Amino acid sequence: MRPFGGGGAPGEGLGRSRGGFTTKIHLSADGRCRPLSLLITPGQRADCTQLQAVLEKIRVPRSIGRPRHKPDTVAADKAYSNSLIRRYLRRRHIRHAIPEKSDFRAARLRKGARGGRPPRFDVERYKKRNTVERCINRLKQFRAVATRYDRRGYVYLGTATLAAVAVWLRT
Repeated sequence: MRPFGGGGAPGEGLGRSRGGFTTKIHLSADGRCRPLSLLITPGQRADCTQLQAVLEKIRVPRSIGRPRHKPDTVAADKAYSNSLIRRYLRRRHIRHAIPEKSDFRAARLRKGARGGRPPRFDVERYKKRNTVERCINRLKQFRAVATRYDRRGYVYLGTATLAAVAVWLRT
């Protein structure tokens, strides 16, 4: 069955959002603004629902031994501030710098002693959050990534991956 309003198969990575018919690129980046993992979803998909999938796709090869699967730290904005993400990061022993949403803080303070401690927040680590934004800007220097003229989702993923390889080779 086709989705409401027409459109192609759900695997094409196209969806409606405020900006119209769009695609989102979810990625993780290292400290030098190089992409570590890429994921493409329809435009209406929330960012916080894809964090686990993006982190599980990280594979950084080493000269000796198995590839690295886990980042040292994660710096994200308030959109990623929920208990499921914090629990996932704690379970994988990944330090994080995610600010607490104001409504969560108010609810915690309203509960008093039962509200628990506030989550730790490292301001210096949070300042490095813009590396992902700069990495996306580097990928969008490639016209095919910025405009998405590709009709198929797997072709667009290949285009974005090729742009990521070019970013790695330039640095």
